Amino acid sequence: MEVHLIDGTYELFRHYYALPSARDQEGREVAAVRGVLGSILGMTKAGVTHVAVATDHVIESFRNDLWPGYKTGDGIPPDLWSQFPLLEEALLAAGFVVWPMVEFEADDALASGSVLAARDPRVDRVIICTPDKDLAQCVRGGRVVQLNRRTRATIDKGGVIQKFGVPPESIPDYLALVGDAADGYPGLPGWGTKSSSAVLAKFGHIESIPADSRDWHVSVGNAGVLAATLSRERDQALLFRRLATLRTDIALFDDVDQLRWRGSAPGFDALAARFDAVRAKPSG
Repeated sequence: MEVHLIDGTYELFRHYYALPSARDQEGREVAAVRGVLGSILGMTKAGVTHVAVATDHVIESFRNDLWPGYKTGDGIPPDLWSQFPLLEEALLAAGFVVWPMVEFEADDALASGSVLAARDPRVDRVIICTPDKDLAQCVRGGRVVQLNRRTRATIDKGGVIQKFGVPPESIPDYLALVGDAADGYPGLPGWGTKSSSAVLAKFGHIESIPADSRDWHVSVGNAGVLAATLSRERDQALLFRRLATLRTDIALFDDVDQLRWRGSAPGFDALAARFDAVRAKPSG
C-alpha cells in the first residue's frame, strides 16, 4: 500500500499561475480549483488508493507569534485567495480526505500525516507530494519520500543529501542558517548554502557546532567570521530552526484506511456541472 499526502496549497498556487482564467456562471474564478481537482482525480485513475490533501485554511499560524516577519496572506491575488475555500469544498465533494489547517500549516499536516502513515506496517511507502524544501526533513530512507508532481522527481534520503548536502534530520538547522525567503526569515549573515551544508554535514545540528572554528576541521571560507556570527546570533538561529521544524504530533486520523478514496460524495455532480459551465475570461 502507498499513501499519497498532497500539499493542496502548493497545488492551488501552481495551477493558478499555470492555467488561463475561467469563471463560473456567477463570475467567480475557478480555474485553479478545476485544475487541482482534475489532477488529483487523475491520480486515482492511475491507481492511487489512499490520499489526503492538506490545505492552509488560513495562511497565518502559530509561527507568526514567534517571528513578526513570518509569511502572511498579504499580497495573494484576490482571484487566488477566493479559491482557497472552494478547493476544500471541491475536494470533499470529490470524496477526498482534507486537512484544513488553522493553528498549524499544511506542511505540519503533511509531516504529521507521514509519521502516522509510516507507523502502519501495511504501508509500503508514504509519498509526500510537494517540492517544498521544508518537507525534506520528513524523508525517511526510501519509506517516506518526497515527490515533485510537476517534474515527477522523487527524493529519498540519498536525494536529500545530494540536493542539500545534509541528511533530512538536519534540514531545519540548514534552513535556520541559510534562511527561507518564502517563509519570511533571513537566516544568519554570511551563512550560505555551501558553508551551512559543509558544517552541518559534520556536526548535524546547530548546538553541536563548536564555538571555535579551529575545531571545525571543515573547508569553508571565512570560518572565523561565521563562527563569530553564530556565537553572537545563536538564539536567533535556534528561533529560526523552530520556525523551520514541522510539527509531527497533530492527530489527523486513527487508521490509514480512513484515507482510502471510495469515490465522490453526494453533491459532487452539481459541483462538477458548475465547473463544466465555466466561461473563459475575454481577451484584451
